[in-house]
Amino acid sequence: MKTLTEVNKIVNKYDVCVCDTTLRDGEQAAEIVFSNIEKYRIAQLLDEAGVQQIEAGIPAMGADEKKAVKHIAHMKLNASVLGWNRANIDDINTSLDCDVDSVAISLSSSDIQIKHKLNKSREWVLEQVALCVEHAKSHGVYISCNAEDASRADMDFLLQFAKTAKAAGADRLRYCDTIGREDPFRCAERVGRIIKEVKIDVEMHTHNDFGMATANCMAGVLAGARFLSTTVMGIGERAGNAPFEETVMACKHLFNKSTGIIDTLKMKDLAQFVSVASNREIPVSKPFLGANCFAHEAGIHADGIIKEAKNYEPYEPSEMGLERRIVIGKHSGRNTIVTKLSERGITLTDKEAIDLLERVRKCSVKLHRSISTDELCVLYKDMLAGEDPFDDEC
Repeated sequence: MKTLTEVNKIVNKYDVCVCDTTLRDGEQAAEIVFSNIEKYRIAQLLDEAGVQQIEAGIPAMGADEKKAVKHIAHMKLNASVLGWNRANIDDINTSLDCDVDSVAISLSSSDIQIKHKLNKSREWVLEQVALCVEHAKSHGVYISCNAEDASRADMDFLLQFAKTAKAAGADRLRYCDTIGREDPFRCAERVGRIIKEVKIDVEMHTHNDFGMATANCMAGVLAGARFLSTTVMGIGERAGNAPFEETVMACKHLFNKSTGIIDTLKMKDLAQFVSVASNREIPVSKPFLGANCFAHEAGIHADGIIKEAKNYEPYEPSEMGLERRIVIGKHSGRNTIVTKLSERGITLTDKEAIDLLERVRKCSVKLHRSISTDELCVLYKDMLAGEDPFDDEC
């Protein structure tokens, strides 16, 4: 177990700190269950990737969950290990029993949840926040106080919530867009106001119900939030969470925010393991992870890439351990055909390139797919022999 001083050194060293919740909110997605051995491996891979804090689970669930959290807390990871809790003294004590160095204390902040979920009052919420945060603080752990459903909370009450948490000893406030209803413009305004008026660190915990999890997360960062709550591939409840890989790469390439020792080359192996463990395939178009991130078929794009990769690529594929692919198919242009065959020692005349491209497009339409370089060579040989297996009149 790390001391509070050690945790602060970890989470306050860089512009932005990643608190990954794949093992908690990620596993809360319907039909995802990690075995404890898988959890230990995911924790190890997150740590090797440079994640500064790992939300390991919910110890109050007991049984295997508590065992897993305690095991992860004793794995001697470089990362801080955090246990998630309701604003409940017994929950917090269960996390403390697991020897975690950090706790998240979560309580509803919106009137709709205070009334219809808790059946309580605003006053009760503030009292409970103070009571639970003070209890956790007395045990010397790092504290994230989570304002659940913050995006639907009354702003004045949300500020009271944050001030109460800070006064009781919370190290940061987690701004939770629990049902994914936030928008980036409003998000930046609200988060910026919290930071300005309360002077507390803010963590962005955003859901993707409207496809804005990453956008809202980054809006919060631009407003001054220093913590990212992420999951690998964005797995999580309903439509998921802000993806680890997207938020880290956005910080680096778009917003010039340092995420410290995050190793982007480790993201692919991490995602592949989580993909298998969660039984969630990585979509081919998934940003930073998908097989098509650097696949180019359209003639104009492929020609631009052949001339200079920066024409149509926003970052180097090697940064994520990916490979560039020039695909031959219906949308290919002449330069793709010429370049691919030149790699096999074949030089085409202008007429041959035009005629072969027509055959390539016909072939691709007939097969409903792209074609390989070997198949391109066969089409070239057929063309020289005056044969066309895809000619409907043959």
